[in-house]
Amino acid sequence: MPPAVLIENLEKRYGDVYAVKDISFKVEPAEIFGLLGPNGAGKTTTIRCLCTLSNPDGGKIEVGGVSVIEKPRAARRRLGYVAQEVALDKMLTGRELLQLQAALYHLPSAFGKERVKKMIEVLGLQDYAEKKTGTYSGGLRKRLDLAAGLLHQPDVLVLDEPTVGLDIESRVVVWNFLRQLREAGTTVVITSHYLEEIDALADNVAIIDKGVVIAAGTPSQLKDKVGGDRITLRLREFSPIEEAQKAKGMLQALPFVQEVIINIAQGNSLNLVVKSQSNGLITIQESLNAAGLPIFSIAQSRPSLDDVYLAATGQTLLDAELAAAGMRDLKAEKKKSMR
Repeated sequence: MPPAVLIENLEKRYGDVYAVKDISFKVEPAEIFGLLGPNGAGKTTTIRCLCTLSNPDGGKIEVGGVSVIEKPRAARRRLGYVAQEVALDKMLTGRELLQLQAALYHLPSAFGKERVKKMIEVLGLQDYAEKKTGTYSGGLRKRLDLAAGLLHQPDVLVLDEPTVGLDIESRVVVWNFLRQLREAGTTVVITSHYLEEIDALADNVAIIDKGVVIAAGTPSQLKDKVGGDRITLRLREFSPIEEAQKAKGMLQALPFVQEVIINIAQGNSLNLVVKSQSNGLITIQESLNAAGLPIFSIAQSRPSLDDVYLAATGQTLLDAELAAAGMRDLKAEKKKSMR
């Protein structure tokens, strides 16, 4: 049986700018696969190429063995796509919108009506189906969008940031529904910059940064590769780089410390990878205090997907998000000044 999704050496450029440089991964049938990375990493471009909404400049894309590039119509029949932004006609009721979607999929009339009825029931929209979608909450709009993407019974459901802007309760509803889809045999591909979402849902994950895959595997495998426990400490609220470098040299000499990274974006804080031991925090505090480097804050935790990203890039996912937001603001200011 071929993979549900196969992407090899995907490349997409906009002028001289690479949105995707070289992305490869495969998704097995009936699994939830997560693409994790900050905004601007290339996640949305990748799935737009997968869903035939954008033409790649290089590489190979298949859905169930069908080439997306050579046979886009056949590939689309196997795909359901739910975009990040929910696009609904506010004047239509939920049922009317799903009926319109069924017609756009060219579903036979009787079958289309049955699928609309079933999707309304499966996603708990019975009490809202006859109400105009303009009155829906964010959670209801997302559920209706999921229903539209599943009307034609796709083999692969692709979701771009499925829970952005949703409250915790609505997010849990979506998560549980995606797990039910997997159990029923549907393959689900999701993009997200929410670490906890990918960790909670994905059987396998590819972490993308600047248009390339920097790590791939199960969440457990990726975290195991990073190593021991994580310790984050700050010497003071705004520690100069010289103090951080001095502390790094001292900490690296401790036998249970495996790695020390200075996180400049977070006030020259220090991120440590350490072997688990009962008195590790005490030893670190005593060593730095003796050198006249008192600790402002310190915390210890088990490895996370953010630690995987930090180990691969030297910054956390949040740092990357903030940096990307800063670049967008700078570009916007430049455009404004040129008017």
